Amino acid sequence: MIKTRITEMFGIERPIVQGGMMWISRAELAAGVANAGGIGFMTALTHPNPEELRAEIRKCRSLTDKPFGVNLTFLPTLRPPDYPAYINVCAEEGVRFLETAGRNPEPYMTQIKAAGMKVIHKCTSVRHALKAEQIGCDAISIDGFEAAGHPGEDDVTSLILIPLTRDAVKIPIVASGGFADGRGLVAALSLGADGMNMGTRFAATKETPMHANLKQAIVDHSELDTRLIMRTLKNTERVLNNEMSRKVLEIEGRPGETKIEDLIPYVSGLVGKQMLDEGDIEKGNFAIGLSMGLVKDIPTCKELLDRVMAEAEAIIRQRLPEMLG
Repeated sequence: MIKTRITEMFGIERPIVQGGMMWISRAELAAGVANAGGIGFMTALTHPNPEELRAEIRKCRSLTDKPFGVNLTFLPTLRPPDYPAYINVCAEEGVRFLETAGRNPEPYMTQIKAAGMKVIHKCTSVRHALKAEQIGCDAISIDGFEAAGHPGEDDVTSLILIPLTRDAVKIPIVASGGFADGRGLVAALSLGADGMNMGTRFAATKETPMHANLKQAIVDHSELDTRLIMRTLKNTERVLNNEMSRKVLEIEGRPGETKIEDLIPYVSGLVGKQMLDEGDIEKGNFAIGLSMGLVKDIPTCKELLDRVMAEAEAIIRQRLPEMLG
């Protein structure tokens, strides 16, 4: 067993986090991770209103008696969701942990803290991590350039970003971006992290509510099969190299300034949801990380976490001592 500040903070057995992934981080996956000894976060905005989130929280609680959390992503939009209402539902349902992402959660921190919830904020740079610590976040999930989805605009890899963040902040940090196995967990801990976040690896598990074609696509593709879209808008997203991402890159490469209106038909979340439901891997943009190259099968969450921990402990107990003589 590996004990860290993250296992203590969340009350979990293993320092492994399943971060929020839009549309697929639902009760089945969060409960599967929780029952395997880690902690999973369901995405609040997967649900069109707070009451549907309430039902999902209750469903998750029916599947596990272990800790789990809710991801709340603050999006730049003209018509923002009713974030206070989502937070109220989490508080009323006894959710103890929020994973925040996107914009600065500071406007909502008073409400969150008044409800007694702890916050782990997803950051892509040291400066953002420092700000998160300053406003009262309890932990940082630091995303390296290898990560799926939005890895920021600085292009700093986990190997550099994790130790820099460890040197800069005092609160616990979780390493994210490029992690998929026990070797990654040992590396994350060695770099100064208190735990490891996996997204792409958890997407390819039996409990993930996603079409089997998408899970198999993760297994079949390599670390070379991602593309960075929306760079021209300074809203970079790492996605699978497919027909849709190539169309987006074609539009971004045309002469003249690219506008978000040009890309919405191709990057809309609803198009992505349809792809996840129907299984056509060319139809939408599929957020996926470089760790896809490390994914070779589709296990249960328990099988995966058992394997990760066995590999990590073998490295710590056997390989490293042997190297020390």
